[in-house]
Amino acid sequence: MALQTDLMPEDFAALRLTMVESQIRTFDVTDHAVIGRFLDVPREDFVPAAVRGLAYSDTALKIGAERRLLTPMVLARMIQAAGIKPGDHVLDIAPGTGYSIAILAGLAPNVVALESDPDLQALTKANLAAAGFSNVPVFGGPLQEGVASAAPFDVIFVNGVVEAHLDHLSAQLRDCGKLVALWRTAGAANQHACRAVLFEKNSGALSRRDLFDAAGPRLDAFRADPAFVF
Repeated sequence: MALQTDLMPEDFAALRLTMVESQIRTFDVTDHAVIGRFLDVPREDFVPAAVRGLAYSDTALKIGAERRLLTPMVLARMIQAAGIKPGDHVLDIAPGTGYSIAILAGLAPNVVALESDPDLQALTKANLAAAGFSNVPVFGGPLQEGVASAAPFDVIFVNGVVEAHLDHLSAQLRDCGKLVALWRTAGAANQHACRAVLFEKNSGALSRRDLFDAAGPRLDAFRADPAFVF
């Protein structure tokens, strides 16, 4: 896709509508509140300037040396699966540039975020302040450790692929709470195959429900430990 660099606000608005109609709605996203957020939030304000013209493409845009954003359609369907209610307390893991936070904060105002990359944490804070979401706390630290000081959470949303190390996040979920992420089975023959999954906590234990095939950025914090081989 050619990179457009001279787009005007009205051009981005048209592209945003096209993204919702051709990517999100056609990917079984039917929740009106979720769709409304993707129509309202200007994604071009949450991507690096070098790829701003691709803000509404179905590409996993690169935002750092090792990080990419989830595509809009995967992000939308994962958020829909979380079933977020206005009163929910939500933790957004690895938001990257803050776009997912801006979407989530319109569904449940009580959102906190955790970003391990200092540069992305600073960028997220700047983007949120510019968009009017400066009241969202953005913590720094290891992603797998969550934010115990702000727990418990009704929903934990992970912007990427996990294989292991969910113990701390599980402990920070309320009973009947939900965790949404992309899951890849460690050691699987296809290194790129993963599925969006919904974990639910009941009586202290997590159950897992597979949702749909997807692709997304792998998060090093949630990689399985290497198996010991004799």
